[in-house]
Amino acid sequence: MTADMVDVLIVGTGFAGMAMAIKLREAGFVDLLMIEKAADLGGTWRDNVYPGCACDIPSHLYSLSFAPKADWSRLYPQQPEIYEYLQAVADKYALRHAIRFNTALLEAAWDERESRWVVTTSTGLIKARVLISGMGGLHIPAFPRLAGLARFEGKIFHSAQWDHDYDLTGKNVAVVGTGASAIQFVPQIAPQVAHLAVFQRTPPWIVPKPDRAIAAWEKKFLEFGPYRQAFRKFLFLLHELRVLAFLGNQQALKLASHMAAKHMQQRVPDPVLRGKLKPNYQIGCKRVMISNDYYPALSRPNVDLITDGIAEVRAHSIVDAKGVERPVDAIILGTGFEVTTAYKHWKITGTGGQQLGALWDKTGMRAFKGVAVAGFPNFFMLLGPHTALGHNSVVLMIEAQVQYIVDALTKLRSKGLPAMAVTPPAQADFIDDLKRKLAGTVWQDGGCASWYKDEHGFVSTIWPGSAASYQKAMRAADLRDYQLLATETAN
Repeated sequence: MTADMVDVLIVGTGFAGMAMAIKLREAGFVDLLMIEKAADLGGTWRDNVYPGCACDIPSHLYSLSFAPKADWSRLYPQQPEIYEYLQAVADKYALRHAIRFNTALLEAAWDERESRWVVTTSTGLIKARVLISGMGGLHIPAFPRLAGLARFEGKIFHSAQWDHDYDLTGKNVAVVGTGASAIQFVPQIAPQVAHLAVFQRTPPWIVPKPDRAIAAWEKKFLEFGPYRQAFRKFLFLLHELRVLAFLGNQQALKLASHMAAKHMQQRVPDPVLRGKLKPNYQIGCKRVMISNDYYPALSRPNVDLITDGIAEVRAHSIVDAKGVERPVDAIILGTGFEVTTAYKHWKITGTGGQQLGALWDKTGMRAFKGVAVAGFPNFFMLLGPHTALGHNSVVLMIEAQVQYIVDALTKLRSKGLPAMAVTPPAQADFIDDLKRKLAGTVWQDGGCASWYKDEHGFVSTIWPGSAASYQKAMRAADLRDYQLLATETAN
């Protein structure tokens, strides 16, 4: 089979993939190709179109610093506007002709003789010197294991695969899960359905969402570059303060917990319902939600919050752990995504035939600075392990990673060598430092189970510090952390 030859192959066309392509081009890496499994770009914000879908980071902070948008309609952006923004970025930087749509990554293997990645896709073979994953961690829906789910004869779909052709009006609907997606769509569908049963395993911490429309006069000010940059900086610093609580500062923890408890007290008049909604773990141990309408939605007379768990699903009903059977026409799964296990769907083979999935099955997800893995030359990840944030904009992390990868590849180019591989000692030292920083944080010791932790009990997704500290760590690539390869022999 004839293979297409490119210098750099980028997988994914969301924030991460597009930012990577733009900055590589600016650095002179013009022989690049982007592949996208879908027919359109946009990643998470293309796929998630459930009612009420929105971002929990302010608009002017949840956007690329080098591609600002002055006329956001709201302080917190909703899915349609983020999607439109990404389309506009693609047009501004003429990315579409560099994207091969409807092309899924099937497997990739490092050819040590050629110092190239041999990538098998759904539309053919591609050989690339550098392989960059911009797939992120929120693209594979997680489906719960519920007894009898396959026997259900009504409608069932995941929030990330919302069926807009199915009319929920007048239906008995069950929602499984109370994470970030459910917090947003439950208030939207509650007035529409006949009855809504929300099955909650663990209650989230919820704080108010200070959202509103941005006035026309404010947009005029935001057209002025220095003012817009100052506003973004203000939002950045405001959100950075939140990390103090997550890092274990007791005063900050008390303040955040008090804010959330006061919000619940004001929004939930029923003390029995408040009891069901009160978390029994430290705030920040799981993702903190922001919402003004979720609590009122649960207080509606046609909504029940079920905390007894699901014993089984029957053809037209759900039975909880206490034996109560509820008739159900539709089940909506608000059960999030495979984050710590997404790699199980990849088949990426590095030096010596080692597979990334098998390696991480043994060790858990491990990556140097979240972007490189020992034994996998010229393979870089955006939004890889250890780089999620619980307090600030993940776009900041993407830009820091993009800057680092561009710097690494530029330095490699200056050496006239084809490949680089992070050394095992550099990666081990980085992981040891992470473990030290995680001790005493709410993510590690907050008393909950979350998608931040992998099956080994290690917090493998979160960066244990401020966004600023990560930006500082990623300003430049130190080639002493890498083995530079003339021909690939890094065993």
